[in-house]
Amino acid sequence: MKDRLLRHRRELLGFATVGLLAYAVDLALFVCLRGPGGLGPLTAKALSFVAGCAVAYAGNAHGTYRGTRVRGARPCAMFFAVNLVGAAVQLLCLAVSHYGLGLTSARADTVSGAVIGMALATCVRFWGTRTLVFRDAGRVGSWTG
Repeated sequence: MKDRLLRHRRELLGFATVGLLAYAVDLALFVCLRGPGGLGPLTAKALSFVAGCAVAYAGNAHGTYRGTRVRGARPCAMFFAVNLVGAAVQLLCLAVSHYGLGLTSARADTVSGAVIGMALATCVRFWGTRTLVFRDAGRVGSWTG
């Protein structure tokens, strides 16, 4: 039981660390592309999102889930799909709050998109990454029991 809890804690910690690094890359690249790069917001965000996903995939494949034997384009494509779903969750939280509930202040947008949306999206990404992408990690049973 103690070994299992330690494995889960390591997995969560690894996933969170890689996620923070990927977020930092996404944010830094977005700021650079938007400012000095002179790109529009959607182009800059699309490029920074792809770069962040690439960093997250590499970090999870070579770090958090290094014990898996995933190969080929399928795991990478699934990882990007899971991350797109996560991004959609964040946008949906923001849209519901801003347009559905009428909470239109900058603070409300930040809380709904960057706090609540990010928390829910991280749960979706964690589940999707471990279940759909790196599912062959030698785990016995589900994460919850």
